[in-house]
Amino acid sequence: MLPTTKKEEAIFGLMMCFGMVVFMMTYNLIRHDALGSMNAVEFLLQLILCFVVAFLLEAFVVGPVAKKVAFSLPYDKSKKLYVIVSLALCMVLGMVTLMSLYGLLTNGLNGEPFFRSYFTLYFYNFIFALPLQLLIVGPTVRFVFGKWVKNRGAVGAVS
Repeated sequence: MLPTTKKEEAIFGLMMCFGMVVFMMTYNLIRHDALGSMNAVEFLLQLILCFVVAFLLEAFVVGPVAKKVAFSLPYDKSKKLYVIVSLALCMVLGMVTLMSLYGLLTNGLNGEPFFRSYFTLYFYNFIFALPLQLLIVGPTVRFVFGKWVKNRGAVGAVS
């Protein structure tokens, strides 16, 4: 289920962003052997900061551009699956591009050249984020959104 109003778009974006940030942040901490060196408060603070940055980028930069690009591509837009996949691909490309830069800037280069570090990080983030978005977070958020947000709105409208 996809959002149809601005309020639904905001709720959907928050849900999607939260799911992706939790998984992507955990993945990157594990990949860099940093998960065990953080206590719960440090993890929570980093999660909140990363979520805020990701949501602002999604809402004001990547989301609008991704929608324009996805809907300008030549495919049958009456097919819901095509719309979902094209939106997901455009969102992942944009978010991985910017959030990999965020991760690199906040965690440092570790003595490697900038472009090598960035493209390595981008590659690892992309190969994890795309299947994560298409197979786990996206379907889960659409299901929860459809059951909780859309049905709540329909029930509220009937009452």
